[in-house]
Amino acid sequence: MPETATPPDSSPQPIVVGVDGSQTSYQAVAWAAAEAAARGWPLHVVVAFGVQPSHEPWTARGVAEHEAVRDEARRVLAEAARIAHRVAPEDTISLTTEAVDELVLPTLIERSARARMMVVGNRGRGAIRRALLGSVSAGLARRSHCPVAIVHEEPDIGRNAADGPVVVGVDGSQNSLPAVRMAFEEASQRKAPLVAVHAWSDTSGFDLEVVGWEAIRQSEDVLLAENLAGFAEEFPDVSVERHVRCDTPVRTLLDFADGAQLLVVGSHGRGGFDSMVLGSVSAALLHAATCPVLVVRHQPVPR
Repeated sequence: MPETATPPDSSPQPIVVGVDGSQTSYQAVAWAAAEAAARGWPLHVVVAFGVQPSHEPWTARGVAEHEAVRDEARRVLAEAARIAHRVAPEDTISLTTEAVDELVLPTLIERSARARMMVVGNRGRGAIRRALLGSVSAGLARRSHCPVAIVHEEPDIGRNAADGPVVVGVDGSQNSLPAVRMAFEEASQRKAPLVAVHAWSDTSGFDLEVVGWEAIRQSEDVLLAENLAGFAEEFPDVSVERHVRCDTPVRTLLDFADGAQLLVVGSHGRGGFDSMVLGSVSAALLHAATCPVLVVRHQPVPR
């Protein structure tokens, strides 16, 4: 049962951040608090400390251990609240917390149905030893009902946020369009430039014929421009840079994400057909990128 009440369905949709007591999860809290304060959204912090059910009866030792984990969950929430209010003072953010004696991944997936955005760290084994957020970040990105931000442990999270661009991967498919829209929204909100990247080949580029590359590049650039045209008209305040590379999407996006404040990608691309499958590009970026990665499903929750 929750230690504190879950925000009612009638409440404004919050940013929900999952914590486990690890440094990376606290970094996710700091990032989520800054996002919530900037947008005037509520922030809800969740720690899930449940274990797989067992047919064996609880022993006195087991009950004591369970209570110790519950107490640790409360301490993790208190620390998360302290970090959130250090980033966003109490009068600038609406903050609620919740400790849940349930499995972490199902808990976060369920909370995502009523959230604007989910935020977790990319890895970590924290004080809540049975709730390893690093092991569920990809699972949440795969099955969340709303966009998911994966935050990496960087000592100076504000450095990139101050002056870096928002980077978005565009593959030309319908699946990538929600990610493009959200990237424009993020860039507009942050008053940051948008770097739109299209890597049209799944090869390294070193084994391709040089002859004809310029014509191919121009054709792919036209495709990229067509994918951005409507959004550029809707968000005239966002300056856009277009880049076409003959290289693997992962390597290309990592190059441009170096120094970015946010990388936005779709949950799956041209070959994606199952809403439960996280694309290979998105999955690789969750762990390899150093900036926060925002994964947007091709059918996001209506806002």
